[in-house]
Amino acid sequence: MDKKKLMLLLGALVIAIGTAMAARSLFMGAAAPKVEAAQAQVPKGPKVLVAQRALPVGTIITQDSISFQLWPKEMVQDAYFLDGEADMNKLLGTVVRYPITAGQPVTQGALVAPGDRGFLAAALGPGMRAVTIPVSAKTGVGGFVFPGDHVDLMLTQTVRGDDGDSLKATETFLRNIRVLATDQSTETETADGKTVVRAFRTVTLEVTPRIAEKISVAQTIGTLSLSLRSLADNQSELDQAIASGSLKVPAGATKEQEEKFLAQAMNRPADGSSSFVTGGDVSRFQRRTMPASKADQAKQVASAFANTIADRAGMPRGAARPGDPVQTGPVVRVTRGKTTVVEPVGGR
Repeated sequence: MDKKKLMLLLGALVIAIGTAMAARSLFMGAAAPKVEAAQAQVPKGPKVLVAQRALPVGTIITQDSISFQLWPKEMVQDAYFLDGEADMNKLLGTVVRYPITAGQPVTQGALVAPGDRGFLAAALGPGMRAVTIPVSAKTGVGGFVFPGDHVDLMLTQTVRGDDGDSLKATETFLRNIRVLATDQSTETETADGKTVVRAFRTVTLEVTPRIAEKISVAQTIGTLSLSLRSLADNQSELDQAIASGSLKVPAGATKEQEEKFLAQAMNRPADGSSSFVTGGDVSRFQRRTMPASKADQAKQVASAFANTIADRAGMPRGAARPGDPVQTGPVVRVTRGKTTVVEPVGGR
């Protein structure tokens, strides 16, 4: 190979190496494109009070049902509760007057506070009624009943008759009744962080129209007393009702609908399956059965008289009737076909 061709070959090799180095430098030096995630736009404005879940009419506001959330400034209305201006502690215990959907701002007109006009009507569930009964420290659990508690209702009465001592009895005829108010107060009074126990003379209860009629009649029969229920009773009775099949959750219900259905079932007053105790169950010197009236005594005497007639006539008991003549001498029974008569000896 001559010198000229060798020089051309070396020159081509140098150019190829330079081109490769330039291309590598170009690709290595180029900046990789940056992918930026689209960020959600945070509303720029004050925090307003919104519902954390659906709040139907009659819902009592609790700490977990509402919270403050950022809201666009141009959409804030004067009726909204603003963070820094509204006192959350004063809103707890209020009742929802109009239905509020989850995430919807809570307006001042949608809540009614204890003592305000219409509070009791808003606290009542759909189809429920409010009735008031008189109580004392003895019949009202010593004042340890507060609005929101659930109680059973007992009726104590004395049944008098003409047969010996009267019958004393107490029966629990209503269960799981929600307390709406004590006297004219619908909220629990606190002092220094402690609940104040005070005496009251009346209790307002949430009941169905049918139960309201029963309570009205019961007050004319005897004395009504409250029996405070445990918080665990409702859940255990609800579990038993579901297990027995007497309470069935609607098919296809969402989790929220199911929770609402079960909550309503737990707070539903029970009318039926009453229990009772008589004086005889407490003391051996008290009656256990109902005393007989004069009419009952007359029936007993007439029945005994009829049995005596049947015994003397040789007939089965119950065959003779009161008013049949009493046979004092010997008699014979004469049967003609299907008819049997008693004839005195020496008669026709």
